[in-house]
Amino acid sequence: MSFPRQQARTRRFTLGVPRAFQISPDGGRVAFLRGRDGTDTATSLWTVDLDGTERVVADPRRIGRLDEDLPPEERARRERLRETGGGIVAYSVDEAFARAVFTLSGRLYTVGLGGGGDPRELPAAAPVIDPVISPRGDAVAYVSGGAIHVLDLDSGADRVVAEPDGPDVTWGLAEFIAAEEMGRYRGMWWAPDGSALLAARVDDAPVTRWHISDPANPEAAAQVVAYPAAGTANADVRLAVLPLAGGGPAAPTWVEWDRAALPYLASAGWRTAPQDRPAEPVLVVQSRDQRTLRLLGADPGTGRTRLLAEETHDAWVEVPSGVPAATEGGAAVWIGVRDGQRRLIVGDAPVTPSDLYVRAVGDVDGDTVLFTASRDPVEIDLWSFHPADGLRRLTEPGGVHAGRLRGGTLVVQRRSLDSSEVDTRVRRGGEQAAVVGSFAERPELPDFSVTLLRAGERELRTAVLLPSWHEPGSRRLPVLMDPYGGPHAQRVLAARGAHLTSQWFAEQGFAVVVADGRGSPGRDPEWEYALHGDLAGPPLEDQVAALHATAERVADLDLERVAIRGWSFGGYLAALAVLRRPDVFHAAVAGAPVTDWRLYDTHYTERYLGMPQREEAAYRDSSLLADAGALSRPLMLIHGLADDNVVFAHSQRLSSALLAAGRPHTVLPLSGITHMPTEESTAENLLLLQVEFLRSALGLTS
Repeated sequence: MSFPRQQARTRRFTLGVPRAFQISPDGGRVAFLRGRDGTDTATSLWTVDLDGTERVVADPRRIGRLDEDLPPEERARRERLRETGGGIVAYSVDEAFARAVFTLSGRLYTVGLGGGGDPRELPAAAPVIDPVISPRGDAVAYVSGGAIHVLDLDSGADRVVAEPDGPDVTWGLAEFIAAEEMGRYRGMWWAPDGSALLAARVDDAPVTRWHISDPANPEAAAQVVAYPAAGTANADVRLAVLPLAGGGPAAPTWVEWDRAALPYLASAGWRTAPQDRPAEPVLVVQSRDQRTLRLLGADPGTGRTRLLAEETHDAWVEVPSGVPAATEGGAAVWIGVRDGQRRLIVGDAPVTPSDLYVRAVGDVDGDTVLFTASRDPVEIDLWSFHPADGLRRLTEPGGVHAGRLRGGTLVVQRRSLDSSEVDTRVRRGGEQAAVVGSFAERPELPDFSVTLLRAGERELRTAVLLPSWHEPGSRRLPVLMDPYGGPHAQRVLAARGAHLTSQWFAEQGFAVVVADGRGSPGRDPEWEYALHGDLAGPPLEDQVAALHATAERVADLDLERVAIRGWSFGGYLAALAVLRRPDVFHAAVAGAPVTDWRLYDTHYTERYLGMPQREEAAYRDSSLLADAGALSRPLMLIHGLADDNVVFAHSQRLSSALLAAGRPHTVLPLSGITHMPTEESTAENLLLLQVEFLRSALGLTS
């Protein structure tokens, strides 16, 4: 099987990899999701004991639900999560780790985690969206038709506790902007004692409606989406405590904060206070200009809030991941910028050094905080902090790690340059207790190596991949730059699996160079702030600098034949490169590119460029449309017609501008495809067509 076909069938080699781990309170068992092999899209729910014994808890095949008849709300939710698999893609467990709930094709199921017993369907109002089991394991909250239901797991009694009071209102779900840009995918949270729900009410009425149609099916009505483009209105989001005593709808206690000044609800949940004080809701809110971020605590009885922490910056404040949280002793756990670095804060003091970039808090187990951090951005390690033990690095250098911690049991996933496999191990008391196998397929690629460099005066983290068959000095290789190149994402990591597609392009005869420029995470906040007010200049400058610095250190790069390809921000950067630096870049493939930042969403775009009504120059200078007349190099635009993230209008408007300027170019529209193509033949042929286009554009033979 060819690599492009294999990569498409395996969803980029993610199928069969264990994920979504949860651990029992005593640390004795671990639950996770995994397919039965490397092409199985019907993901099952599994458990593993500390002796390594694995058991399938729920298999969609046995349940007989493989039709994937998903409601629109669930499809949209999976698109925001970039979830490409099927079957059981998410699940919720109770505090005692006795029960789990999940959905299949919009229906609700529960299963015991203690062994024995098959999953059973619950009498819920279909379609069911995002079910969450109560901590006590006696009820499940879910969303259907925009209303929050609470279903008693023993009696089957189902009651609506919050229902829409308008045609554009939904309860219990994250709005588009929260899920797409803030990392908040949920809209309801159980109180620790199960007595109440903290729930978001979203009113999309103020948001502009866009219409996404499929020209290949003119008989189908256009999909109407509420899309908050830069400078336009966002959804109105409120938060309420819903007490569950009694029957029927709950009387909401509205959580009150200055929503006019701080309209973004970035995260929410409950915090258990020490000395047996009742739990309180906590929420993180952010201003529209994103220069102020506040952590608030709320009184569940009155809804009044008080300030717990505040972060401000003249550029913007990043929404921290995994917080707010608290230790068993009641110390607040937070991530904030102190002394120029993103640091872990426990209580009132930073507990990490200024040379350690804290990425996210994973879990808090008693008074131990598990978090991910980097000393070098290409590596991500697991660390822990305990007041008595201080800081501990839990993983070996030279890889990319993720993990979970509960009940003294640690699950560690490691990706490294040594192998494309994902290694998952369960540790107890510092010793290995079990290995959770990965069933992912091995990529059909020759053995290859990835060279990681620090390129140029900015020490741009850069990966270089050469054909496995290339002999140094035997021939000069055309260069393919393969970046993302923008904020919030990295391409250059010490993980072999991150470079598989780039290596396949290398095998076609290219020297592939991947560079992370200013704006990418893992170094320090000032590195990220360099994009403030300008999404074009620094990213493009850094790609040019990385190319030239790499050519000085790696032999056989032919700088007279340089192409660039990318997707999303990388697609924008690829088109930008041939429009503004045709002296360096000789051909480009731009996939799903943002071409006019006025067409992209509020939270992402305004973070860097501000409001378009006030920052016209920043939007103009970061747009591609005014540069259309300058195109002198071959350019291919690829775009899914069903993309509701970077809508097809981006490529359409650039193509129209190029046509008006009389500039030849290629457009490849993808009918029915969203932002990330997953359909097998489409995903396979996209790679093949890109190679043929680049070969032709650079005058290469097959």
